[in-house]
Amino acid sequence: MTHNVNGIHHVTAIASDPRANAQFYTEVLGLRLVKRTVNFDDTSTYHLYYGDETGTPGTVLTFFPFGDGRRGRPGRGQATATAFVVPEGSLDYWADRLDAEGLDVGAPTERFGEAVLPFADPDGQPLELVAGESDVAPWSGGPIPDEHAIRGFHGVTLNSADPEVTGSVLEAMGYESDGEDGDRRRYRTAGERATVVDLRTDDRGPRGEPGVGTVHHVAFRTPDEESQSAWRDRLSEIGLSVTSQKDRRYFRSIYVREPGGVLFEIATDGPGFTRDESVAELGSDLKLPEWLEADRERIEAGLADLDAPDPQEAD
Repeated sequence: MTHNVNGIHHVTAIASDPRANAQFYTEVLGLRLVKRTVNFDDTSTYHLYYGDETGTPGTVLTFFPFGDGRRGRPGRGQATATAFVVPEGSLDYWADRLDAEGLDVGAPTERFGEAVLPFADPDGQPLELVAGESDVAPWSGGPIPDEHAIRGFHGVTLNSADPEVTGSVLEAMGYESDGEDGDRRRYRTAGERATVVDLRTDDRGPRGEPGVGTVHHVAFRTPDEESQSAWRDRLSEIGLSVTSQKDRRYFRSIYVREPGGVLFEIATDGPGFTRDESVAELGSDLKLPEWLEADRERIEAGLADLDAPDPQEAD
């Protein structure tokens, strides 16, 4: 079997208003809405995917926007920050842009020798921009100049309720310890992008509460279903309870909640987001799997129109 997962595939988080979510991630952060579908387990809710031009694994942040759902609190037992790569020299541009939007923007800092700008989205979702290099091309159709545009994920921060055990699970998945900085231990795996996981080593602080403004799960990459099956066996062998495979249409998934409380997914790279839309049309229409098509009229009636004008702007 493959000896490591190939970095992060996607991160899925929880939001409130879907239109505000789409506006922020496309118009402010400059990501592309590459797929609009529904939560297959709760069809009253969108599942929105943002990434590079084609939704390359390692670039995609996805959301379940639950409307007026319960507010969450990032904390122990969760992924507590998602970090994107931006080109060197871009953090001043981003600090000004995000501050102009009235967002909670932290002071730039240095971590593991890299410049980091922490901030939160309008729902309080913790995000970071890390200055560095990436093999991901900027999305030319977005509002951000190429020289500053987001280039996929850098990695995630895990705030485990049991850092040592979580670290051992990461090592079983092929991650290797790559140094410490303050209360963080960095793990890195082989791959083209999104290869970093920072694990908080201080297990004090409040337990995280799921809800709006928190990460639901972190998905790691594996090439295909054969390697995914091998990972299911491997994780089961070390005593973890792994789900059966789930068909997420654009990839296949298995899930495991590691002992520190964080929900992990291992997702296949394919078949990808172009299986039901051309590259030019990605994210333009509501896409449903065949088993939900018979309920399309009911499902569409219960979803907000992402393309409707914002009534506040009309005023």
